[in-house]
Amino acid sequence: MSNRRVAMRWHLRQVMAARGIFQTSDLLPLLAERGVNLSRQYVHKLVTTPPQRINTDLLAALCDLLDCKPNDLLETVVINEERADTGTDGRTEEGLGIGDLRPIRAVVRRPHDTAG
Repeated sequence: MSNRRVAMRWHLRQVMAARGIFQTSDLLPLLAERGVNLSRQYVHKLVTTPPQRINTDLLAALCDLLDCKPNDLLETVVINEERADTGTDGRTEEGLGIGDLRPIRAVVRRPHDTAG
């Protein structure tokens, strides 16, 4: 069974590199010139991880300072995920019900432990 999901890919880092901007801190004064004042930590996160949502003023400022369009920063992608049979009868492939399954006890070893 297939599950269709739509996601966005974030290309800010690649667009920055194409414009010769390699440090996230270099964006701070460029954004401030456009009236967008963000913390250094937020800008770093913005560059390194795809945002769940983005302010349109921030997106406009990024497009202006990087001389690009929103489509250069954001790319829509379709992800087709295969879903496994959920086994709604409560049985696993081995014939065990959920009540028959038990976790395996973990053994935690610290780096200085030599036993084991």
